[in-house]
Amino acid sequence: MKPLPITPELLKVASCVVWFKPPEEALADPLHFLAHVMTLGTIEDIIALDDIVGTEEYREVLEHAPSGIFDARSWAYWHLKCGYQSTLPLPMRVSLL
Repeated sequence: MKPLPITPELLKVASCVVWFKPPEEALADPLHFLAHVMTLGTIEDIIALDDIVGTEEYREVLEHAPSGIFDARSWAYWHLKCGYQSTLPLPMRVSLL
């Protein structure tokens, strides 16, 4: 996935949806950042990404989603929004025990 630009608008979004990391660090991992936006973001957050991220990037997030971020509702919504005919299973954490 291509790097995201560090803009004041994206820094603001990052500080809200990935509150546990500095915004610059959140933007440095686009897949993780976008997964959080897709789950926790507001419509304003999505609009802030409109000129930067498109369907292909959102599809890439769904195909390589980190476990534990998406809830079932957001997962289903983004599959529909990205044109999938069916919903992939939610990513699961794997216990090493």
